[in-house]
Amino acid sequence: MCCVIIMKQWKRKHSEIFIIMVPKIAEMKYKQWALLFLLLTNVMLLHAQKDSAFVFCYFNNNGKDGLHLAYSNDGLHWTALNHDSSVLKPTVANDKLMRDPCIIRGADNQFHMVWTVSWNDKGIGYASSKDLIHWSDQQFIPVMAKEDSARNCWAPEITFDKRKKRYMIYWATTIAGKYPVDPKVENGYNHRLYYVTTKDFVHYSKTKLLYDKGFNVIDATIVPNGKQYLMFLKDETRNPPQKNIRIATSKKLTHGFTVPSSPITGKYWAEGPTTLYHNGTWIVYFDKYTEHKYGAVQSTDLKTWTDISDTISLPKGIRHGSIFKVTEEELQRLLQL
Repeated sequence: MCCVIIMKQWKRKHSEIFIIMVPKIAEMKYKQWALLFLLLTNVMLLHAQKDSAFVFCYFNNNGKDGLHLAYSNDGLHWTALNHDSSVLKPTVANDKLMRDPCIIRGADNQFHMVWTVSWNDKGIGYASSKDLIHWSDQQFIPVMAKEDSARNCWAPEITFDKRKKRYMIYWATTIAGKYPVDPKVENGYNHRLYYVTTKDFVHYSKTKLLYDKGFNVIDATIVPNGKQYLMFLKDETRNPPQKNIRIATSKKLTHGFTVPSSPITGKYWAEGPTTLYHNGTWIVYFDKYTEHKYGAVQSTDLKTWTDISDTISLPKGIRHGSIFKVTEEELQRLLQL
């Protein structure tokens, strides 16, 4: 027997060594070489996937300057990329805003993004990228065009359904007259969550209701957790005041979500939740928008939550966005911006 030693040098921090025992090189046959090659490839691929960073996509001010990105190695301390300048300017819809961006890595290994294009429009924005630097043409998706009384489409997000191999895009809309409202409260808004599905971001299903539990709800983000889905959402109820983040769960992505949990945030107004799972811990970030700063809570069991707002650091002025993972190679390209 002999050993093959592989040394992987990472630009950011460290190098690592893999040692794999194999038969004597001179005595190896074709099939053994093929198996060795496959083993080495898998080892390097798995390690590349493991050594990755988090990226936070977000907007600043009112969203007119476009998409901003920051990265983190530990999920707590974030550094702006591209000198905190926009990496993509909005071009679609009348208002040409890029608020509440949500990016996920798709089954095709491309990054897919949706965002809020306006305070008062019946559609959302969409674009894709292979590297987060070069983007496709932006599209306007008229998801609520068939609802004459729809007032808005806020904070769209994307979740991939592995079982059905399709994407679900979902957002919050107020349809005037559909649910009881107090015209003096929240400008008469009373949101519910709606969705469409797509496999190719060209053809979309009909718009359907996703979540209605009898209260004003916005800013949902849905992530898989084993055999169920977690929906972090904002209870937008004004009287009596809620304005907090809660959790609903379902075994199905497009229906069946439970009534929400008790609030996981404190006695302050919070919105725009986004979450990451790191080292056995769930961390949920949110915008303390009346205090003009970000907050975060963490939990290992999704039941008991601890406020960690004093331990996080983010770029100044960061607003509602989402968190996803990139590889070391992808991060190095972003660091060169």
